[in-house]
Amino acid sequence: MINSLLQWFTDPTNWAGADGIPHRLLQHLWYSLLAVVVAMVIALPLGLWIGHSGRGRWLVSTANSLRAVPTLGLLFAVSLWVGPIFRGDLAFLVPAVFVLLLLAVPPLLAGTYAGVEAVDPAARDAARGVGMTGWQVLRQVELPCALPLVMSGVRTAVLQVVATTTIAALIGLGGLGRYLIDGIALSDYARAAGGALLVGLLAILLEGLLALLQRRLVSPGLTGGNRAVGGRGKDSGNAPVEATDSSAGDATGSHDPRVRA
Repeated sequence: MINSLLQWFTDPTNWAGADGIPHRLLQHLWYSLLAVVVAMVIALPLGLWIGHSGRGRWLVSTANSLRAVPTLGLLFAVSLWVGPIFRGDLAFLVPAVFVLLLLAVPPLLAGTYAGVEAVDPAARDAARGVGMTGWQVLRQVELPCALPLVMSGVRTAVLQVVATTTIAALIGLGGLGRYLIDGIALSDYARAAGGALLVGLLAILLEGLLALLQRRLVSPGLTGGNRAVGGRGKDSGNAPVEATDSSAGDATGSHDPRVRA
């Protein structure tokens, strides 16, 4: 099986044309990116509002419950319902994106809401005490403090969407799922395994990129990046110098009260 997989990856015909790996990879990224962006437009503002106002918490639990809906069955049901309304690729793209939204919205909404709600109330009171409006408190205090959990929700949503976008091939779309569907249908298991491996590698790559982005966006003070190592503060490096100076002063008698007398 490993030899067959290596032969499939090294076959030049699998790297060119509409069925080539680069083209299928771009299709997979396009479907995934579209679903995640639409989910962020919906979930992030809603999560910020719920966490800031404390109202509408039932929306978070409702969104999480929608994840229990069978994805494949819902995809076919929405395709039969939406297909006659749209024409061309939209007849297949809209159902696929809609189903992927049900996977992307819950972690984004829950992460944003939990991040804002977990902000220290003292920080909010201090911000209001200096005259900040509610919008300023949300934008300058709550959102920066909530970024770790917000980014955690984004990373979870991206991984789930990238892994599930393979089902788009079942209704006639492309993407890496095409290798899985066609490989199983043709008993070409090297093709199916290659498609699964590409999906896994893509998910790992995107996870790494999002982790780097989170390190750039999140303040080090929220992640413990400015925490002293070994229990020593950032100014502790001056302590030996100060002790040496003090000892030198004692040796010369400059700190001896009898000398000053």
